[in-house]
Amino acid sequence: MNNQIIHICLIGCGRAGMIHARNYKNKVANAAITAVADASEDAVKAAAEELGITKYFTDYHDILHDTDIDAVVVVAPTNLHRQIVIDCANAGKHIFCEKPMAMNTQECDEMIEACEKNHVKLQIGFMRRFDSSFCEAKRLLDEGEIGELVQVHSCTRGPSKPQPWMYDLKKSNGILAEVNSHDIDSLRWMTGSDIDTLYAVAGNFRNPEAREDHPDYYDSVLMSGTTKNGIHFCIDGAAYIQYGYDSKMELIGTKGKIQVGRSDKEFVHCTTVENGTKTPFVGSWRTLFIDAYLEEDTSFVQAILDDTPTKVTGIDGRMVVATVEAGNRSITEKAVTAVK
Repeated sequence: MNNQIIHICLIGCGRAGMIHARNYKNKVANAAITAVADASEDAVKAAAEELGITKYFTDYHDILHDTDIDAVVVVAPTNLHRQIVIDCANAGKHIFCEKPMAMNTQECDEMIEACEKNHVKLQIGFMRRFDSSFCEAKRLLDEGEIGELVQVHSCTRGPSKPQPWMYDLKKSNGILAEVNSHDIDSLRWMTGSDIDTLYAVAGNFRNPEAREDHPDYYDSVLMSGTTKNGIHFCIDGAAYIQYGYDSKMELIGTKGKIQVGRSDKEFVHCTTVENGTKTPFVGSWRTLFIDAYLEEDTSFVQAILDDTPTKVTGIDGRMVVATVEAGNRSITEKAVTAVK
C-alpha cells in the first residue's frame, strides 16, 4: 500500500475552492490540505480556521518555494489561471485547475507547455466526467444500448444573478465559458469527438442594467452545430433563471435515447388538495455534483501517486476554450464558425 501523502495548497478560497479543500481535509486517501492562499485576507484566514491549518498566504508566490507543498488546486478568477499555473508548474507543483481553463487558447497552450516541460500533472475541473449518472450514461452509450449516436442536447441554467464583473466579456468570456463549459466538455466526452462547426445566438433578457455599459453581454445563449465525427448537437445556457439549478443531457441514438441529469432536490413528491404536487427543485451545483467533486479530487491524487495521465487533461480544457471562442465569434458575426 502506498503511504505517501500528497500535500496540497488551495489557491482561491471561494465556494468551489472550499469544496475541494474540505475533500482534501479528510475525505481523500493519501492527501492532505496543508495551506491556503487568497488575495482576500479575510477569506484566507476564515478558510485556514475552518480547515484547522496554520499556513495561509495572501500572495500565492509565497508557496512556490515551499518544498512541503506537492500540488495546488487553482480556483482563482479565470484571467489569473495562466500565470498561476505556469508559476506553479515551474516550481514543480502538480496542478488541478478549475474550469474555464483560461481566457483563450494561447494561454491554454502556454499552460500545457509549462506543465509538460516541468513533468507535472495538469487536471482540469470538469466534474461531470466523475458523476455516477453521467458515467453510467457514457457506459450505456459505449455499449451500444441506443444504437449509433445521432444527436446530443445539453443545457445548464444557473439561478444566481451574475456578479458585475461578469458583464464584461473581456473578463468573463460570457456564460458560454462561465456556465456552459461543462456542457461543451460533456459533449466532447460523450461523442468522442471535437466540434467542427457551430452557430450561436444570444441575448440579455434578465439583466437590463448591464445593457448600457456592456451591450454585448448575454444571459441566454443557444448554440448548435456538428462534431467532427458527424453528430449534431444543441447546447443552451442561461444565467439568473432564479427557479433553481437546471442541468440535463439527452443523447439520441438510432435505437433509443438516454437522459441524464436531475432537477428534483429530493426524490420526494408531496401532493395535497390545496397545493397539488410540489417537488423541490435543485438549488445549486454544489448540491447536485458534490459526490463528483470528491471523485475528481481523488482521481487527481491517484494520478500523482501512480504517475499516470489525468482523466481530464489540458487538451480537454483547451478544446472547451476554443469552442467558447468560436461561439462568441458566431454571436458577434452572426455566422457559422469553425472551432480552431
